[in-house]
Formats: sequence, structure tokens, C-alpha cells
Amino acid sequence: MTFRYARHTNNLEPLIKFYTEIVGLEKLGEFKNHSNYNGVFLGLQNLDWHIEFTESNEKVNHYSDEDDLLVFYIDSEEEFNQLKLKIEKSDIPIRKSKNPYWTENGIEIKDPDGFGLILTIKK
Repeated sequence: MTFRYARHTNNLEPLIKFYTEIVGLEKLGEFKNHSNYNGVFLGLQNLDWHIEFTESNEKVNHYSDEDDLLVFYIDSEEEFNQLKLKIEKSDIPIRKSKNPYWTENGIEIKDPDGFGLILTIKK
């Protein structure tokens, strides 16, 4: 089984930049003008999941709450600390998670659409 998380946006370019330059995902593919949609697939090579972001002329109206999160498990403490430093240098605020487990075991940031991401070390 392959997993794809798809989300429509009005911020396609800022999302691509955020997820590639900050989070460290790769652009796996993209499409233009497919039934009035443009989109991108982000992830890492040879894994069975990826994120898809699409845009069209429609205005997006998202309703995310504090418990709607993407969770990324980082392979090592060293990689986690490098990522955290990159986030701090980029002036991306680290937020206190609603769920105390994430505050104790990782960090939460928001993407350009305002959706939460948790970065935590794989145990």
C-alpha cells in the first residue's frame, strides 16, 4: 500500500519551499494545468508515502485545529538538532503543542497554510 496525503492550497510555492528547504523533503514530481489544477508531490525517494499539494483558481478555506498534525520521526538526535537549528535560523516559531506529549518529545511548527507539524526523534 502507498500512502498519499493530499491538500489543496493557495500557497503552493511557499509550501514547496517550506517542505523542501526546512523539513528536507524532495520534489518527487509535479503537474501543471491538469483540469485547471497544478500540483506537486513531496517526500523521500524509495518510500511508500508522499505529500501532494494542489492549487487551482478556487480559494481554499481550511479548518485545522491544534490536534491536526503531520508527525515526522527524525532518524537521529543529531539530525533532529540540525533541523531545529535550521528552523530557528529561519525565524519559524516553535509552538507549545496542545498535546503535552509532543511538547515533551519533540517540537511543533506551522507550515505556510497554518497546519501543524511535529518533529520528533525516532525511538
